[in-house]
Amino acid sequence: MRALLQRVSAASVTVAGEVVGEIGPGLLIFVCAMPGDETATARALAAKVAKLRLFKDEAGKMNLSLPQVGGAALVVSQFTLAADTRRGTRPGFSYAAPPELAERLYEDFAEALRGLDLPVETGRFGADMAVALTNDGPVTIWLDTEV
Repeated sequence: MRALLQRVSAASVTVAGEVVGEIGPGLLIFVCAMPGDETATARALAAKVAKLRLFKDEAGKMNLSLPQVGGAALVVSQFTLAADTRRGTRPGFSYAAPPELAERLYEDFAEALRGLDLPVETGRFGADMAVALTNDGPVTIWLDTEV
């Protein structure tokens, strides 16, 4: 799986004029399932995200994790993280998992974060979403898993 994390002071997802997910301080997490990923991959990625020390401690150093600061997660599916731009000018998306698998793994990832006692909001899989965020830092981290 692939994930793009952004430390935010606030973020929301709107679909057809309706806010479907919204958080205050925490992480906006864009996730993309890849062929060969499975539930164990989603769980491992969630555990890694929860442990990453991306938040400032009292000395101003990035030394605290999402649970340590009481932050929330907004999880948004984004197949475009699998873009292949090596040839031409139009990205290819053959490295993204098929929609049925991608949706299940997206849900597995969000559920794994909830299982770690984190507040989790989500976007809507496959929808045309408007994502609003205030990046804090800015802090943006790219993660790839290996099966």
